[in-house]
Amino acid sequence: EVRLVESGGGQVVPGESLRLSCVASGFTFDNYGMSWLRQAPGKGLEWLAGIDKDGDKTIYADSLEGRFVISRDNYKKTVYLQLNRLKTEDTAIYYCAKHVSISAFSRTDERGQGTQVTVSS
Repeated sequence: EVRLVESGGGQVVPGESLRLSCVASGFTFDNYGMSWLRQAPGKGLEWLAGIDKDGDKTIYADSLEGRFVISRDNYKKTVYLQLNRLKTEDTAIYYCAKHVSISAFSRTDERGQGTQVTVSS
């Protein structure tokens, strides 16, 4: 059974940073690319960033303006999302997702339960 468990969310003030983690199990982690997505209150699911199976290639949504960084540690079966210079509009539930291929950008077939990030002054 595929499991993706996110953690690291919380409440911060604008300008602060957070690092989200997603621990994977139930599949061969280093055979698949991974993504982070989010869903803000009242909005649809938004793709944020993707990373290939080896961590050599990353790709980001243009809207992030370079503020977020995706990375992975295949020994720990964990994918990370570093959130920098957070804004109130970054408030959302953040999810990691498993790709169906090795690529940095791909359709996903599994998603975790999410971790809440709240940015408020």
